[in-house]
Amino acid sequence: MALTPKIPYRFRIGILLFFLILITYLDRVTISLVGVRIKSAFHLTNSQFGYVLGAFALAYAIFEVPSALMGDRLGQRKVFLRIVIWWSVFTALTGAATGFMSLVVIRFLFGMGEAGAYPTSTATVCRWFPRSETTRGISLMSTGSTTGAALAPLIVVPIAAAFGWRAPFYVNAAFGLGWVLVCYWWFKNHPAEMKGISAEERELIETQRRFVTEHRGFDWRLVARHPSLWLLIASYFCIQWANYFFVAWMPNYLQEGKKFSEQEMKLTTTAVFLFTILSSLLGGIVSDRLIKKKGLKRARRTVGASTFGIMAVLVLISTETSSHRLVAICLIGAHFFLAPAVINSFSSCVEMGGDRAGTVAGIMNFFGQAGAFIMSIFFGKIVDLTSSFDAPQFLMAAVLAIGAFLWTRIDVTRTVNQLSIR
Repeated sequence: MALTPKIPYRFRIGILLFFLILITYLDRVTISLVGVRIKSAFHLTNSQFGYVLGAFALAYAIFEVPSALMGDRLGQRKVFLRIVIWWSVFTALTGAATGFMSLVVIRFLFGMGEAGAYPTSTATVCRWFPRSETTRGISLMSTGSTTGAALAPLIVVPIAAAFGWRAPFYVNAAFGLGWVLVCYWWFKNHPAEMKGISAEERELIETQRRFVTEHRGFDWRLVARHPSLWLLIASYFCIQWANYFFVAWMPNYLQEGKKFSEQEMKLTTTAVFLFTILSSLLGGIVSDRLIKKKGLKRARRTVGASTFGIMAVLVLISTETSSHRLVAICLIGAHFFLAPAVINSFSSCVEMGGDRAGTVAGIMNFFGQAGAFIMSIFFGKIVDLTSSFDAPQFLMAAVLAIGAFLWTRIDVTRTVNQLSIR
């Protein structure tokens, strides 16, 4: 007799998305963890390394919205397969780079392939999770980013030390192709297509979900007429500025700016992302309870403004101190609050976007990745101009403070669909 599955299918989908995002961040963090080795091998300046990092962010930004639109139109399964196969190939090719120009080209094509992973995952949450569990679904998915980044130093640094900086990229590519096989054989776009799902769970999802099966063109005028969406977009620009510091520049900042050893850098980087796994898991639960207590609009504003503000203060403290322990504590604390801020942003895309959640998330993430691109270039240039790794941190703290203010004005209760009716 067949046993009834203990884990509901929607949470199995959440686990699949968790591993997808885990692998994306494992890939992203790898180049920063071996950044000192790459700069030494190819004799790169900080400005040149900034362009290598920025190439990924620029391509990711350019192709974010097209990939999100493709997911809403063709279904998430096809887009997932395209995304992960593409990025796995160019992850492996990163390990075959021969110099500065080849690194820039490969990382640009890598970013082109990975674009759309987050908005497509957001749209999948919209299809598979009932409205009452939106933040929980986004939280489960987003925990993959912090887990991947936390595992990366434990995987990448030992492999690079034993086999050279190129080897970790080949290992990461194999992880991606393994995920593709699972997605191809098991994942479905809709609960109705999934074999084995109970009628009760399918009814729970479909009575609350906001996705419509028929495709309609996206009216871009709705974006222009949605002030809160533009505020959300601007705030996400600010948070991605900070996020890309942690993902792309922090290992270099710790080693060359704060004079951490490679071992200290590895342990600090692991701790920064490890503690954030807890905030990612708790973020969804706390937000959902806060919504019940304070209402959707006030809860989203509270989480957004408070997390951004706390991060700005901690970044400033880390910049002003020379104590390795205090630097580590402040960066761990700052990143602890980054995860709930990101989860809050993508949950707001689901609230505002409804059946266009993927496209709205893609628009937001386009501007967010534009912030990541600017940050990656500016960080290296400011360091080379000032001979100080602390100088760009003051700018990052100011950007986060602006983001905190923007969140005090955002109203997530007005949806794109409501505007289209008027």
